Amino acid sequence: MSVHDVARGLPGISALTDLCRSLAMLDAILCPEWDHRWHGFDAQWSPTEAMASMRDGAGGEYSVVFSAAGAYARGFDHESPMSPYVDDAPWPGVLDEVPEVFRRYVDEPSFCDEFGLPVVTACLWRESGDDRWRAGDVEFPEDGEDSDGADWLFQLLVTGTPESYQEWAEDHFEMTVDLEAVRHVYALRPLTDEIVATLNPERVPAELTEDIKEIGYPAGAGE
Repeated sequence: MSVHDVARGLPGISALTDLCRSLAMLDAILCPEWDHRWHGFDAQWSPTEAMASMRDGAGGEYSVVFSAAGAYARGFDHESPMSPYVDDAPWPGVLDEVPEVFRRYVDEPSFCDEFGLPVVTACLWRESGDDRWRAGDVEFPEDGEDSDGADWLFQLLVTGTPESYQEWAEDHFEMTVDLEAVRHVYALRPLTDEIVATLNPERVPAELTEDIKEIGYPAGAGE
């Protein structure tokens, strides 16, 4: 599955925003240690933008910026043959067609290395008035169209189900994860003592105050 398949599989901007909040909130409940979480969401990345992120701790990552203009996503698979470090430049086609309204993210320092090289193997975007996600015309290497890493990088965003997160979290955090509680968070319903304890008996809503604020989890959470 290439970035073009991901573009066809992603939900709309609003639904994706909600999904990314849910992933970040669930990770925060299941894993008190920030460094061991995969998913994050900064509702105030800037005064006008929010950003969802993923990092696997082994060099794989993505960022999705949400703004009035729409949404811009970039992913990086450090083992991809399309890595910008192969030729000290982004793979041809990955960033070439990014619309002007999103061009500043191409060189955003948070998405580049210390030398200003964009750290990206897959990129897609959707303007607020568009009816679909789009990606550039990429000529993939002989390794195949899944060479950009988009398949596994954005997997939970494409599947978008509580079941897929439950399966992933049980494998990653090596613990039992209650499906109904995951569904509760996927629906962005207020966090209760019962829901938090069901997901992680060692956590209480009061400990999640800062995470809730950063993620922008809906009003009433933690009450």
